[in-house]
Amino acid sequence: MCLILVAWQVHPAYPLVVAANRDEFFRRPALAARWWADQPGVFAGRDLEAGGTWLGLSRDGRFAGLTNYRDPHNIRPGTPSRGELVAGFLASDESTEDALKRLRVEGPRYNGFNLLVSDGSSLGIYESQSSQARLLTPGVYALSNHLLDTAWPKVVKGKSRLAAAVNALPDETPLLDMLRDDRPAPDEQLPRTGVSLAWERMLSSAFIRAPGYGTRCSTVIRRDCEGWTRVTETTWDAVGLPAGQVTESFRTTCA
Repeated sequence: MCLILVAWQVHPAYPLVVAANRDEFFRRPALAARWWADQPGVFAGRDLEAGGTWLGLSRDGRFAGLTNYRDPHNIRPGTPSRGELVAGFLASDESTEDALKRLRVEGPRYNGFNLLVSDGSSLGIYESQSSQARLLTPGVYALSNHLLDTAWPKVVKGKSRLAAAVNALPDETPLLDMLRDDRPAPDEQLPRTGVSLAWERMLSSAFIRAPGYGTRCSTVIRRDCEGWTRVTETTWDAVGLPAGQVTESFRTTCA
């Protein structure tokens, strides 16, 4: 997952709003979002290579979303899959604070990542690169492949557009349009993360098209004050055309 935008306790009717794009190599097999047969309380997509997930929810109100930290010169072979951290939290009964405490201990075992976790009552972030874990106050947040709210062009633009888009709810069109934005940033605004300039350009947009790599799915989540949650996930093919859509609505058991 390469872009997660969250409006946490900002809108009076929708305390949780998420808009996210998962970017991945197309050769890596995955299932679209669904209720998991082996964890019936978890709703998420599934990575068929390692068995975990990048983003999901649970019936008891949990939410978690993960991005990798982009640092191609500091990838350690043989580390466990970061997707298991998302799946493990969604299937647990941990509070947000307890999960953050655990991540401080377990995080160094993995290649670089950021993980947003919520037990439904609070939202927190763990950043393995900085070894920082903290609860987040109400606000609009954006997470790409660096630390939370790092001022990359897609992060700055995404936060601004999300803040405006929540005012259109329950109409999700502005959220979907935001995730579909494939315009690259100007070269002078590009970060330098250790990949080539050509790749920095391709990776700078919210919606990515690159050789063999790109945005695989776009997810919009909105939860209202009664606990009713709606998830819309659109999957994309290798040329950026729609390949399927999943829509699910359910009420959390903690509401």
